[in-house]
Amino acid sequence: MHIHLHTDEAGRGAGIAFKMAERGGRGSGGHGSLDKSITLPPDEIFRNLENAKRFAIDIGGSLTKLAYYSTVQHKVARVRSFDHSGKDIENEPLYEISVQEEITARLHFIKFENNYIETCLDFIKDHLVNTETKVIKATGGGAYKFKDLIEKKLGLKVDKEDVMTCLIKGCNFLLRNIPHEVFAYQKDSDTEFRFQTNHPNIFPYLLVNIGSGVSIVKVESEDKFEWIGGSSIGGGTFWGLGALLTKTKKFDELLQLASKGQHTNVDMLVKDVYGGACQTLGLSGNLIASSFGKSTTADKEFSKEDMAKSLLHMISNDIGQLACLYAKLHNLNKIYFGGFFIRGHPVTMRTITFSINFFSKGEVQALFLRHEGYLGAIGAFLKGAEQDNPNQYSWGENYAGSSGLMSTSPDVYPMQRSRSGTFDMFEMDRLERPLVNLPLLKDPSTYIPDTVDLTDDAMARKYWLTCFEEALDGVAKRAAASQPDSVDAPERAEKFRQKYWNKLQTLRQQPFAYGTLTVRSLLDTREHCLNEFNFPDPYSKVKQKENGIALKCFQSVIESLDSLGWEERQFALVKGLLAGNVFDWGAKAVSDVLECEPQFGFEEAKSKLQERPWLEDSYSQWLERLKEGPPHKCALIFADNSGIDIILGVFPFVRELLSRGTEVILACNSGPALNDVTYSESLIVAERIAAMDPVIQSALREEKLLLVQTGSSSPCLDLSRLDKGLAVLVRERKTDLVIIEGMGRAIHTNYYAALKCESLKLAVIKNSWLADRLGGKIFSVIFKYEVPCK
Repeated sequence: MHIHLHTDEAGRGAGIAFKMAERGGRGSGGHGSLDKSITLPPDEIFRNLENAKRFAIDIGGSLTKLAYYSTVQHKVARVRSFDHSGKDIENEPLYEISVQEEITARLHFIKFENNYIETCLDFIKDHLVNTETKVIKATGGGAYKFKDLIEKKLGLKVDKEDVMTCLIKGCNFLLRNIPHEVFAYQKDSDTEFRFQTNHPNIFPYLLVNIGSGVSIVKVESEDKFEWIGGSSIGGGTFWGLGALLTKTKKFDELLQLASKGQHTNVDMLVKDVYGGACQTLGLSGNLIASSFGKSTTADKEFSKEDMAKSLLHMISNDIGQLACLYAKLHNLNKIYFGGFFIRGHPVTMRTITFSINFFSKGEVQALFLRHEGYLGAIGAFLKGAEQDNPNQYSWGENYAGSSGLMSTSPDVYPMQRSRSGTFDMFEMDRLERPLVNLPLLKDPSTYIPDTVDLTDDAMARKYWLTCFEEALDGVAKRAAASQPDSVDAPERAEKFRQKYWNKLQTLRQQPFAYGTLTVRSLLDTREHCLNEFNFPDPYSKVKQKENGIALKCFQSVIESLDSLGWEERQFALVKGLLAGNVFDWGAKAVSDVLECEPQFGFEEAKSKLQERPWLEDSYSQWLERLKEGPPHKCALIFADNSGIDIILGVFPFVRELLSRGTEVILACNSGPALNDVTYSESLIVAERIAAMDPVIQSALREEKLLLVQTGSSSPCLDLSRLDKGLAVLVRERKTDLVIIEGMGRAIHTNYYAALKCESLKLAVIKNSWLADRLGGKIFSVIFKYEVPCK
């Protein structure tokens, strides 16, 4: 017999399978019935196992969750200024690009059924090379049952941790680090899952864990929580009574029955008791007056489906009412539900949501977690890694290595129900720097970076998924071409293409797999997949060349600007910013032009721009502000593309602000994405410009112009996850103007972002579908100057 295991998506494309041969001797006590002959693509599941440092395991009644920390070697592109002392630099490239290896930290979480535990432990044992750890942290009921097996197989001492502490530690960690972790369940909407923005302050909340019984815990801070109540009527009750009533032993099958049943055949409703008089009582006639109430009077047999549905309502309503009363008693309005009873089952989420909504009159919302099944494993891991201080870092989900949330709705995806042979994976990368909110956000708790939610908007979703599919071959070609000296670059580029293609197909079926689907998440997933196959910066050579060309034009652009009168110059500066913004390799309309017309330059770009009035046009108000108002104290500018954009668009604009007496913080991406300028490239560019321009030179010297990194490696911009150093500077310098340029940062994201200070959002729309959506044509201009209401 062969058990075939695959990851939800890699399995389709992974040709690497291996067979674990039957090993001699079955002396493992009660686990001898497990077949060891098992096929799975190991490098797709237990990834980076050879670098694993620490382990934790959470073993529940049916599922095992394994957590480990490993180091990952990534290629990164570094840029470095040449030493030009006394050399002819006319034809030299501007700077050198080298690809170096960098080591980063990653957390791996893997979920699988308990009957594969022995095979997985054997696999881990065979692939563990140099783990520093001597213990494995364990939690969950099964930690006791499998203790001897784990110690024997891995040679590690099992150190058991308290289940509740682990759950809460895990929950806090996810709420802090995964922006789209929390969702509400909506029954009759196009999208079942409605993701919530993480509130900057995650405490206090109520955690209702529905396992065999129900535990209700109030969480007030990182380390302060208390068990405030519970019930013996929980998931085990539904399962046990369900088995007695329907003779169905499997939990999933019981839910399957319930989803097809009609509870009104079994339950007595308010209208059955009061008839038409229920209106005068102010009650809906369809409410349940008595669960199973009809079974006392009816002489007929009830169907298994109807009894399962009635039972599900009975248990869920009971838990919902209990949770609601505790929330009111302790004055809490956030309730997170977890435990195997919930675990992504639409039927149980629907009934719990209805119950909470009913009993709280809509004041309390039932919330669920996307990675709920991993809470215990994450918490146990954190308990074992305290000396590494994981909480002082920010972490981000690695979309390339995570399976994403699946809908288990039987009617939506009948195939998904037979997931017993699948491994579910979740990975998080440690970010180099802690990320925080931009202090200038008007209300961080309601800030949503993305302009269009593709989970909600089916037409937009279809368009963008197709758009990314069509661009994929080009991206893979460019990736391979960016490493001409590497023999395996074409093979890696093909693997990247395959992986991202599979992700796009998953998202067509399950748009909510990684939280809210947006253009930003599609771009970020693509960057993660490129990094996965060691293409850290496919555009590095393009950027190097374009920066070199633009620098040669800088002085003549400045001279022509300086020759203009004040008002003319302001308009020319804005037009220069917009024209620079045309040079975006991420937009097909532009990359097509740039591929076939290498001479296409700054002046050609200006001629492409829409004439005024622009599609969104508050230029006159901006001009008025410059004329009448005092100079701004400090401007924060988020730059977009390399080359003409930063050098001939942004820097002249910066120079004008400096001349007015405004300090400038110029923020560029920490890591590469498309042809966006990175922080390290901006340092070299600024150094070159300073050598030609005294205004920039003295501003850098006197720290009136500061170059900083955003903490992001995305073509879009999330103002709630920015480098802490940038946030500190913004406060210190009393920033009172924010300028966001580019389609990714000012239209796909932040178009509706409300700030406490004046802001300027400007971009050229280089996508005809989007232009049409906004009521314009391709190369339409957005110039949005906003002043906050006093």
